[in-house]
Amino acid sequence: MNLPLLNNLSFLKNFAFFNNSNTPYWIKIQTDQPKCIYYFGPFDNPQEAKLNQDGYVEDLIEEKALGISASVKKCKPKTLTIYEEE
Repeated sequence: MNLPLLNNLSFLKNFAFFNNSNTPYWIKIQTDQPKCIYYFGPFDNPQEAKLNQDGYVEDLIEEKALGISASVKKCKPKTLTIYEEE
């Protein structure tokens, strides 16, 4: 039995559920003190996220966080603040 539709599943990319292009951009900020990971977003594109990144970093500096690193990721975080065990 030949099932041409099942032989070529590339048509699934047209559905948002299967299409990674609908995944939003988030700012991921990690701090050493406190040992945390923060996600800020979502943003429609990486440029928008980058424009907002400094503001979030400045807020963490004001809160006396140390060892701050930030990056823009295309993801769907399940938790926005993750406190890591030391």
